[in-house]
Amino acid sequence: MTDALEGGCLCGATRYRVAPGLRLAPYACHCTECQTRSGSAFGIQLGVAEADLEVTGPTIEGHHAQKSGAVARIVACRDCLTRLYTANDRRPGIVNLRAGTLDTSASLVPAFHIWTASRQPWVVIPVDVPALAGQPADAAEWAELLGLRRSKDG
Repeated sequence: MTDALEGGCLCGATRYRVAPGLRLAPYACHCTECQTRSGSAFGIQLGVAEADLEVTGPTIEGHHAQKSGAVARIVACRDCLTRLYTANDRRPGIVNLRAGTLDTSASLVPAFHIWTASRQPWVVIPVDVPALAGQPADAAEWAELLGLRRSKDG
């Protein structure tokens, strides 16, 4: 992707810019952890290279052990507590932006949905979009869904 991305928190105290570079396919996670952390029906993630991310303004960090055993580092605006991104110790160098914090969030459409077994019953997933009851089975399936490699058919 050639354009920089910009976004920030609700109060405007903390902003970020993502330089052109690695962009993974955006996806929606319907797990109960994302529902609880976001206070919504799902979270929309957009993976980017951590080296391409520049944050200005006050932030705080929290840590959370995920069911997989991975430890997530959650970064939020110190003033309004808007969650901006999450880093995971099992994916060094990649962070997941909370896509709703992007200035252009309306332009993102999830390429796939995970943990649909726990989705809210009123959420309708388009029939032509991949949807997994849980998470991808392994690194190869993640890579396929995130657009890191082409499918056998494509």
